[in-house]
Amino acid sequence: MKTIKSILLALIVCLTANFSQAQQAFQIHQDNVKPSKVMEYEAIAKEFNTACKEHNVQGTWYAASSNDFKYFYITPIEKMADLDERPMADMAEAMGDKFGEMFERFDKCYDTHGTYIVVRDDELSYMPEGQVNAPDDENYRKWFYMYFTPENGKKMHEGMKAVKAFFKEKGSTEYYRVYTNGMGQMEQYYMVSVSAKDEIDSAKREKANREVLGPDRWDVFSKVMNYTSRMEEYSGAMRPDLAYVSKKEE
Repeated sequence: MKTIKSILLALIVCLTANFSQAQQAFQIHQDNVKPSKVMEYEAIAKEFNTACKEHNVQGTWYAASSNDFKYFYITPIEKMADLDERPMADMAEAMGDKFGEMFERFDKCYDTHGTYIVVRDDELSYMPEGQVNAPDDENYRKWFYMYFTPENGKKMHEGMKAVKAFFKEKGSTEYYRVYTNGMGQMEQYYMVSVSAKDEIDSAKREKANREVLGPDRWDVFSKVMNYTSRMEEYSGAMRPDLAYVSKKEE
């Protein structure tokens, strides 16, 4: 038991350290919506958003959806204690049975959902000087997940640094943010998020970037791909219509 407690303490210390090293952590709630229930889910999600505004739930979250019908609610967190907060407690009390009924309707729209943490890695992200977020008018997204085993963690990190240095050397304007897995996930990965105004804009930028990087890009990319156990690619969009920012309490 003493050994288990020591391990848990070490994990908590590591997580707290991650949050303090100029890396932004996010709590993600993910709903894996059934294709047949997408329209119903969207209607309930917008109803929920309206209810949050009416009751001025204190908090902020972004929202996104992917081409395989996953919905993500993304809350910035600064410290572990943020996970203990219950921002909807007052709303649930005020709405009474209607609050529970709303989530019962949500539950019929998916078979699986869950919550976990990801961390934005600013050291590995490639962005214009002084910027960490995508421009407000670029809501389209391409997400690339590169999974790796623990033994290849160091090599993957070195490879990601090499790719960033290569983009910078070539003067690429195809910017991206890098996120890593956090608490609540079993597999290790780097997720690269690339933004654009829409699908056509994304394709044009991708083609232009290939020309800027040239044939040498394959040698640099291999420093990552040689240690990637599997890769997944998704497209999607940020969803301002499902995002939420509370008004300041007076």
